Amino acid sequence: MLLDGKTIIVTGASSGIGAAAAQIFAAEGAKLVLGARRAEMLEKVAGEIRATGGEIDFVAGSVEEIGYAEELVNRAVTRFGGLDGAFNNAGITGDMRPIPEMDEGNWQKVMAVNLNSGFYAAKYQIPAMRKRGGGAIVFTSSFVGHTIGLPGMGAYAAAKAGLIGMTQVLAAEHGPENIRVNALLPGGTLTPMAGEDAGFHEVVRGFHALKRMAEPTEIARAALFLLSDHASFVTGSAMIADGGNSINKL
Repeated sequence: MLLDGKTIIVTGASSGIGAAAAQIFAAEGAKLVLGARRAEMLEKVAGEIRATGGEIDFVAGSVEEIGYAEELVNRAVTRFGGLDGAFNNAGITGDMRPIPEMDEGNWQKVMAVNLNSGFYAAKYQIPAMRKRGGGAIVFTSSFVGHTIGLPGMGAYAAAKAGLIGMTQVLAAEHGPENIRVNALLPGGTLTPMAGEDAGFHEVVRGFHALKRMAEPTEIARAALFLLSDHASFVTGSAMIADGGNSINKL
């Protein structure tokens, strides 16, 4: 079991990649604290994991709030005795439109959910991991803003690129404390965020060298690697798991 005995926080855990990660991490022996806005869906995911014998708790709330990041860490400490890892996965795309036409509120919302939340997470997760003698943090970033610029996604690209920059600094700052920090860059993934438009999915599939979109479990397994001891010498990376999106031009 790659996460046997480790306590892991997963945000954005009510559906999609986060829910898939929760299932996989639990099967690999992790004790979990799940976070997302939708309490009923979180409870459903937690219930499914408990039914298989997993040790799990959850806290509903918004990653936009610094107090929520603290609450998730406190729950991990009080319920399971500490914190060993975190998959900071919550995010939104926001309204897609050119920057000159973008509402300031949309810009601020996308930054709050995608980037500010990373700052809040690190602020509380790192001290808790320090007490355990080390740990691993994974931020869900994106190929958008890293290897490609998609029209209408300026706010999203800026936030996700910012996560990569923060990842690099955190890795340099806390490597001596045995705390690894990495960013995971998924390609197009079949989650609720991708919608249900078959025509859109067909276009997105064509962006990838593999000519398909990822299943949430495929991205979750990449996060599993980064959180596990199999990635013991991997830190400060922007790990691409995008089905060849970044290199495909056809």
